Amino acid sequence: MRQRFFITSTGTGIGKTFITAALIRQARGLGKSVAAYKPIISGYDPIHPSESDTGVLLQSLGETITQATIDRMSPWRFSTALAPSMAAQTEKVDLDFESVVAHGRRAIEEKDEIVFIEGVGGVMVPVDARHTVLDWIEKLGIQAILVTGSYLGTLSHTLTALSVLEQRKVPIFAIIVNESDDSPVPLSATLGELSRWTRLPLVPVKRRPPGDEDGEIAELRPLLG
Repeated sequence: MRQRFFITSTGTGIGKTFITAALIRQARGLGKSVAAYKPIISGYDPIHPSESDTGVLLQSLGETITQATIDRMSPWRFSTALAPSMAAQTEKVDLDFESVVAHGRRAIEEKDEIVFIEGVGGVMVPVDARHTVLDWIEKLGIQAILVTGSYLGTLSHTLTALSVLEQRKVPIFAIIVNESDDSPVPLSATLGELSRWTRLPLVPVKRRPPGDEDGEIAELRPLLG
């Protein structure tokens, strides 16, 4: 069965890449053919590509980090750690939204059983002067996986993201609640409250000890099985 997912989140630093990489490893462990892309990346350091989100995803795919694989994974790269619209303006680069959408459509048409497209920032981050990540997801017409955290304030951010996705009739496959560092709110409490507001699948991911970020995440196992 072919599955296509757009990985988005409630904001920056929530753990989209961590979750996307884990899902890639999960799918490969199940013997499925997988392709993944992070078409737009901000804050990219070409001197240390292995430390970037692009490098993390390439490693999860078992691919060597080369200029060719970087170009394929992330054709739009900005060194400035800003929203794509602002980074492109700062670096005087033309970021064409329709080209980004066309890239995604080609990815969706690939023969692999599973294709992941990881967004940039949160659902409402501007891609250019007139389009957001939400517009990008809607144009591709694929299922979204929403990654959120357990930090104080996540309930409002998560329900807001859900609201705009549902208004655009974007199909939501699951909400992954990635436990936030140093959160005063227990993960279980966040899940319990979110369950009062949505009937979508809620998948908790407990915080990983340092050095174990690449291990299997059992909680994600049912999503791709």
